[in-house]
Amino acid sequence: MLRAGPLTTVQDLGRPGWAHLGVPRSGALDQPALRLANRLVGNPDGAAGLEVTLTGCALRLTEPGTIAVTGARAAVRVAGEPVGFGEPVPVPAGAVVELGRARQGVRSYVAVAGGIAVEPVLGSRATDTLSGLGPARLVDGDTLPLGPATGPPARPPAAPPHPPPDVVDLRISFGPRDDWFTSASIEAMLVSAYTMSPLSNRVGARLAGPALTRARAAELPSEGVVLGAVQVPADGQPLVFLADHPTTGGYPVVAVVDGADLPLLAQARPGTTVRFHGPQR
Repeated sequence: MLRAGPLTTVQDLGRPGWAHLGVPRSGALDQPALRLANRLVGNPDGAAGLEVTLTGCALRLTEPGTIAVTGARAAVRVAGEPVGFGEPVPVPAGAVVELGRARQGVRSYVAVAGGIAVEPVLGSRATDTLSGLGPARLVDGDTLPLGPATGPPARPPAAPPHPPPDVVDLRISFGPRDDWFTSASIEAMLVSAYTMSPLSNRVGARLAGPALTRARAAELPSEGVVLGAVQVPADGQPLVFLADHPTTGGYPVVAVVDGADLPLLAQARPGTTVRFHGPQR
């Protein structure tokens, strides 16, 4: 790794099934993008690749191989020459692959034929930024092992993925603690616009907007929380848990976001408008 950028991590599809031990699932925040990158280079969907945040990275392959970049759109160069985004690209041995700053979205995914073959932890090679499981976030000078290529590169999809929307619409199901909030707050949540906070990270998407007012003032004992849970801390501002979320929490969860909509949050930049959609109360 020649230039790692501020947050480049190894990610696969995560380690679900360990919440009873306090271990988050982790994995790529935009799993459809990682799956596509893997398919383009002939890898299984669950192979490990790189999740690159905003400012790009630069790396060198010591052996000839094939790469593909998906997710947040950015310029890609191999040995100084521009190459296609969202398609398989052959890379000669010793050539430098440069991924530029994201022009749209937040997180780009780099897959290499054979996948990144770091040692798995609890069945996954994913970096968990909350618990510290898996490989450390990458820094300049790191060397990563690759596995053997398992299949031929695939054709890119006929239609390129859509850019991230200006407004992120999240479908929600209320509960388990929606009764801890006033009816007026719940109604306002469904008709108001929230804004993606710059304090968001792999643990959760922090939103700013109308505060949800408590109907109960009691303290809630810690209980299990799931991916997509909309937790409401003391300030009333909703927080949507993402892949590196804790497995328990003491603030009430007002709703849970449909898992199919979470990749939209993974690519939403600070300042993006977010709206919740659920059954009227």
